[in-house]
Amino acid sequence: MKTVLTIAGFDPSSGAGVTADLMVFAAHGLFGTACITALTVQSTLGVHASHPVSSEIVAATLECLNGDLPPVGVKIGMISSDDNILSICLLLRKLRETHGDDTKASRVPVVLDPVLRSSSGRELLDAAGEAALQKYLLPLVDWVTPNLDELGVLAGGPVTRREDVPLACRTLQARVGSGDGPQLGVFATGGHMDPPNDFLLLPDGEELWLRGERVVTRSTHGTGCALSSAFLSRLVLGDSPREAALAAKAYVVGALRAAVELGLGSGPMNHLWPLIHVQS
Repeated sequence: MKTVLTIAGFDPSSGAGVTADLMVFAAHGLFGTACITALTVQSTLGVHASHPVSSEIVAATLECLNGDLPPVGVKIGMISSDDNILSICLLLRKLRETHGDDTKASRVPVVLDPVLRSSSGRELLDAAGEAALQKYLLPLVDWVTPNLDELGVLAGGPVTRREDVPLACRTLQARVGSGDGPQLGVFATGGHMDPPNDFLLLPDGEELWLRGERVVTRSTHGTGCALSSAFLSRLVLGDSPREAALAAKAYVVGALRAAVELGLGSGPMNHLWPLIHVQS
C-alpha cells in the first residue's frame, strides 16, 4: 500500500482539511498520513476562527513521519503561517534529495491547493504568508490547483472570465519556472464559471480545457480540497496528468451526487462513495 501525506488544516466538520483528504486517499486505496497546520472552529455554516499550529510542531511532525512513513506523494492545503511554509519547504527539499530532482519519473509528486481564504471570506493566510508561498514554496511543488480568485492572487491580476484563465496560468508558470528542471503544472478550477470547465496547463506548456458538470446540491463544502487530493492520488497511482485530472473531476462529481445533505449550511460531499459503491 502506498503512503501519501496531507499537510493542511483541521476542519472539525470534516468537509475539508486533513480529515477530508484522508477519506479521499482511502477512497483511492492509498494510506494517508497527516500533518495539521491549523486548528479551525467551523461548521457547515462557515469558518469562525483559525488558530495556527506552531512551526516547531509542524517541523517535528513532518520529520517524524518522513523518518518512519515516507510519502510517495504530498498534498499541501491550508498552511496558516509563513513559518510553517519554511518547515514544509525543508521536507520537500529532503524528498528531492532522496528521490532526485531532475526528472518527473524520479520525483515524489507534490500538489499544492493554495488555500488563501475560506469560502465565507475569512483570511486564512496573511500577506507575509502569501509572499513566502510564492517565493519559497511554489518553486518546490509540481502542481498547483487554484480556483479563479487564488489564480488571480498568484498570477498578479484579476481572473474573472474564461478568457482570463489561460494567460493567468501561463503567467504563473513563467513566474515560478527556472528553466533548469520540470516546470510547474497548473490545474485551475472553474467551479464558479458557467459552464464549470477547468483548465490544465501541463509542465511542457500544452493547454487543455476539461469539460465540467454542474451538480445541483448544497453539499459542496471542500470540493477544491477533494479535487486536489484526488488529483494527487491518481498521479501516485500512475495516471498521466491529463488522465489524473479527468479522474479527479469524475471522483468529485460522484462525491457530489452521492452526498446526503448534512448540517444547516454548505455540507460535506460523500468522500467515500467509491468504497460504498463497491460494497453495495
